[in-house]
Amino acid sequence: MDAPQSSSRAGAVVATLALAGTVAAIMQTLVTPLIAELPRILDTSASNAAWVITVTLLVSGVCVPVSGRLGDLIGKRRMMLVCAVPLVVGSVVCALSSSVVPMIVGRGLQGMGMGMVPLGIALLRDVVPAEKLSGSIALVSASMGIGGAIGLPIAAAVAQYANWRVLFWGAAVLAAVIGVMIFLIVPDSPAAAKGQRFDAPGAVGLAVGLVSLLLAVSKGADWGWASGTTLGLFALAAASLLVWGRYELRTREPLVDLRTTARPRVLFTNAASILIGVGMYSFMLIAPQVLQFPEATGYGLGQSMLAAGLWMAPGGVMMMLISPLGGKLINARGPKFALISGALVIAVGYGVALPLMGTAWGIMLAGIVINSGVALAYGAMPALIMGSVPLSETAAANGFNTLMRSLGTTIGSAVIGVVLAQMTVTMGGHTLASEDGFRTGLLIGSGVALVSAAVATLIPGLRGTGAEPAAATAPAEDDQAATRA
Repeated sequence: MDAPQSSSRAGAVVATLALAGTVAAIMQTLVTPLIAELPRILDTSASNAAWVITVTLLVSGVCVPVSGRLGDLIGKRRMMLVCAVPLVVGSVVCALSSSVVPMIVGRGLQGMGMGMVPLGIALLRDVVPAEKLSGSIALVSASMGIGGAIGLPIAAAVAQYANWRVLFWGAAVLAAVIGVMIFLIVPDSPAAAKGQRFDAPGAVGLAVGLVSLLLAVSKGADWGWASGTTLGLFALAAASLLVWGRYELRTREPLVDLRTTARPRVLFTNAASILIGVGMYSFMLIAPQVLQFPEATGYGLGQSMLAAGLWMAPGGVMMMLISPLGGKLINARGPKFALISGALVIAVGYGVALPLMGTAWGIMLAGIVINSGVALAYGAMPALIMGSVPLSETAAANGFNTLMRSLGTTIGSAVIGVVLAQMTVTMGGHTLASEDGFRTGLLIGSGVALVSAAVATLIPGLRGTGAEPAAATAPAEDDQAATRA
């Protein structure tokens, strides 16, 4: 492994990787202000336009774990540079689009670049001094949430005051700048799994299972949860993932080492990650609607998209401020303690949201608290993962953990969507989610955060150690166990 960089060089590397994660997150929220306008812009139906959102989720779900494994095989910095290419090309394709098909293609290409974040987190282990590692991991890991929170008001402002194509041209420039910064600033590190083969059958099997599962979860509300299409996709996902798992256990150099993933420390961390994703996204789905619903409803606050984004932006800023403190907490008490603390803070944030939902200030305060908890939890997850897997699986394991977070946000979106669709009121001929529906969604978010904290308490310490490790270093016994005859 390369020697860690000097403190000044390490700071520049961390800043670059955090900015890369922020830009990747902005790509995901880029079209949010355009959702209502997409059918008109692309001259298509609302159901077809919805694929502009869905395709990014599907492609990133498949490409994130694949990018992670390729990072272990050919080098993490090299794969980050590769990820920058579809981000740039996809943004340009979207900017030039006038119909739904090229827009979907462009958004799919953007989804291919989402592997930047887990690759960047894994790379930190190779190039950042041990004393700065926990804080660096926390900041880069939280960058996805930071980008989502601050990207929304920026995208809304551009969409409101400029041509919508400016959003994508700006995204293309940002992605190109990030690619250049990675090339110039981020040092290379040796491929930890160099010489091993890429598990192409495993990648195909995982793709079939994930696409089926994510498609069923994300589109089930539109198609009907009991429809043949939805049930068929769930059945295909279950069958293909079972076959894939059996194959991965038998192959010599798997895409995802399921034996490592099944270790209690990794397993419970990934389970908590799914629940944290659900808890985080519940608020992100509810708060903008409450802010933008008309005041005539009695519970809506009548804000514009831009104003709603600005009310939520302080939460993203707080994530940026809390992340370094989360690193200090990890060093002092360990990542397990930080993960439990983060989950409990999220639950407290929902407790703040419930009585203060009727004011924009209350929603902003709740967002600050919830995002503070997310920052603590997001920083702890990769520290737990990287402290439990061999060096040759660092990027792949982080990619899988990122996938678990994304799965959580998808499940959260589906669950809250069902709740809001079932608990409605009719006003002026329009059916809207009711105040009770929003409150129920907040209660679900709080409950899931508490369950996540309970799951995190089950995470065992490393064998042979009396306390949680502060730095994300793989135990030697794990490296030895990874060696296959």
